[in-house]
Amino acid sequence: MKRLACTACIAVSGTSLAASLPPEQLPAIQAATFEVVAAKPTDDPLSYEKPLPFDLLPFQERNDKYHSIGTAFAIGNGRYVTAAHVLMIGVNSLWGPPALRDNGGRVYAISDVHKFSLQQDFVVFTLAEQPSARPLEINTAAAAGQTVFSVGNAYGTGVVLRDGLYTSDTPEQQDGRWKWMRFSAAASPGNSGGPLVDQDGKVIGVVLAKSPNENLNYALPIGLVMDAPDGQADIDVRSSYQFDVFDSTLTDTLKERFALPLPLDAFFKIFSKRTNAHFDTQLAALLAQQRERLFPNGEGSTRLLHEIADMGDFPKVIARNSNGGWVLSGKEDSDLRLSANGYLTPGSFGKSMLFHLRRPDDVPADKLYSDPAVPMDLLLKSAFIKRTIGSENITVTSLGKPTLDEAHVDAWGRRWQVWVWPIPYANTRLVMLALPVPNGYVGLARYANSIQDHDQLINAKALADFIYVNYDGTLAQWRDYLKHAPLHPAAMKDLRIDFEYGKRFSYASKRMELSITPEVQLIQADSTLTLGFAFFRDGGKVTWDVAELWLSARNDDRNYIMAVRSQAPAASMDDDDRNQWDRILNRRHPYNATARDSDDRSRITDVVGPAAADKPDVLYSVHYVEEGKQDAEAMKAKLDLLVKGVRILEY
Repeated sequence: MKRLACTACIAVSGTSLAASLPPEQLPAIQAATFEVVAAKPTDDPLSYEKPLPFDLLPFQERNDKYHSIGTAFAIGNGRYVTAAHVLMIGVNSLWGPPALRDNGGRVYAISDVHKFSLQQDFVVFTLAEQPSARPLEINTAAAAGQTVFSVGNAYGTGVVLRDGLYTSDTPEQQDGRWKWMRFSAAASPGNSGGPLVDQDGKVIGVVLAKSPNENLNYALPIGLVMDAPDGQADIDVRSSYQFDVFDSTLTDTLKERFALPLPLDAFFKIFSKRTNAHFDTQLAALLAQQRERLFPNGEGSTRLLHEIADMGDFPKVIARNSNGGWVLSGKEDSDLRLSANGYLTPGSFGKSMLFHLRRPDDVPADKLYSDPAVPMDLLLKSAFIKRTIGSENITVTSLGKPTLDEAHVDAWGRRWQVWVWPIPYANTRLVMLALPVPNGYVGLARYANSIQDHDQLINAKALADFIYVNYDGTLAQWRDYLKHAPLHPAAMKDLRIDFEYGKRFSYASKRMELSITPEVQLIQADSTLTLGFAFFRDGGKVTWDVAELWLSARNDDRNYIMAVRSQAPAASMDDDDRNQWDRILNRRHPYNATARDSDDRSRITDVVGPAAADKPDVLYSVHYVEEGKQDAEAMKAKLDLLVKGVRILEY
């Protein structure tokens, strides 16, 4: 049970404390040890499916105005110590700034930071107003084998003492620059930053971490805190940096140093600026390290550059598999039906959520594309954000307005809408990249705790370069989408789509022109047009462009036409690829303009382009498909009309 209110007394657990720690020392330890707290948000921009049942929470928790996040203690000269990772909860926080609360419930604001070491995980600071408590005495000569007591705000339940042994010293993991103290006294979440005291009540260490696999915990010797240079913030930590689409890792050391003292807010700003710049450098360096193998470079990209890998409207992620090949990845879940023909398809890839949102017919396109709250409120109908209150999980129905609303153009010229929403109760932000498509949005989202928001944002933007997506919608949806030119990808700049229900449809690009009338197929508001975009080489460069056009008579109809771009296989590709190209090149079955039956449909296909003798690298196949068994001559007549309206410009 997490307790957020202060405690009026100090709890003692153990079997032999009366003999080891004189009872008269307890009030002094209590007075010099503080909860580290952060004020709960006073405003909540979120909306919920029903009023939040705060009455399910214990009295103290529901009435406390603060979150309890750790422990601190007084060391003299008006200074206090806590763990660096406790203070860092305040970086970009949606809660109030970290502060200290004494055992009487009084809260003291932190004024200035005087010493800081991220690698040793401590911070020394002063308060704007001084408590009356006397500081704890210091013992820098403690030896392994003695009885010790961990003192801290365990699980947010107020300050408790628990006994154990100071068992050993162990080198820090990075370079062995100092030794951690290991001890067996219990340490729980909330203990971080509290004092480890000896049987005389003197501080010998700062409680920092719990051993993951055994009942041994870690403390920093207090002598290292006292001897650390004054007026200096020191960051010297090794970290491993990864990116979502491959398993390679970049290991580097973040080394930064800046002058103190600084007011707390100024300290947070400098810390964020330095660490965010490091994240930028790490991501750029990792991608540069992989450049020769990074899609679309390297042999592993060859297959994906020679195929139309997917024609669905759910986004996929281009990721490298264990064999070094780049493939489409991502889990697609079942559709969630919305009102008025809308639906939401959720999914995931790694730590990112993926989604396709089909706009309900009763939601105007202008509102969907201009007001971020409209698509977000539709996404929230999947109940992917729930707030736990006591025993209940309450669905969030609206996030309000995002705090960041900007555009991001990826490497392929696609214009993503970037939104960041705060979730104050969790001190978390939701980072989302949403790509406008004719029938709604596709996109990705991920959570970021406050200190990670910049790193999560730059990773999400980088991941956009690896999203495989098609542009799909009814002709009515396309009409609305085409009015919003600023949302279009660069590949659509020279593309023209024109139609009049019941009369004509035409498509024109620098590669192909296609036009039909109702003699070939119905053209109406619910006819569905899918432009299948693919990656392929063009003039020595890889481009992202339309490789397939698919137009059905009605939404989800089995009567449709297709025009498909195919290219000669690379030398490294296998016999199946060469055989498939040979069938297209030499107009062999099924590319011989002869009707055939399969899957309760009649199909007929022809090839438009140069003859085999001209050894073309690119050809287009044109397909006419009709439901049921159809007359072969009628199918050939329809195909001839279709081919007559096709003009290939790419040669």
